[in-house]
Amino acid sequence: MARQPQELLHLLTRAERLSVRRVQSVLDEFDCSIEAWRVLDLLSDGAGHNMTALADHAFLPAPTLTKLIDQLVDENLVFRRVDPADRRRILAQLTPRGMQHLQRLSRAVRADWGELKPPLGHDEDEQLKTLLDQLAGTLEGDGSVTTVRAERAVGRAR
Repeated sequence: MARQPQELLHLLTRAERLSVRRVQSVLDEFDCSIEAWRVLDLLSDGAGHNMTALADHAFLPAPTLTKLIDQLVDENLVFRRVDPADRRRILAQLTPRGMQHLQRLSRAVRADWGELKPPLGHDEDEQLKTLLDQLAGTLEGDGSVTTVRAERAVGRAR
């Protein structure tokens, strides 16, 4: 019998909140928020990203993201530049200092996460990522799983 939507939502919310709480406890040592970590993580690909992509990735409304980007610029972790393909858009990129900062954050988070007794084996972990990506795709309305989305899910686990 299929689970009720409210049961699935409860399980997903509980897992997300517990995960965020654990990661935030590590990030607190660096005076970094989950949202800032998400922004830095997306920018780590070196491609530069527009504010819409960053807001979507960090799960932030545009005005809040703008304040966060301003703060990251003030800390010399991020810089802004005009998008050469569309001069009306602004792209954000990591500074070398921002990349070093993200590497320190990521090492600390991985070390803390590694202390957990692994609840899933590698194959189960990959299956869970795939299932969650499929669920997200379905809820977005297209029902498909894109290679980019699947690659991001795997890339985020670093």
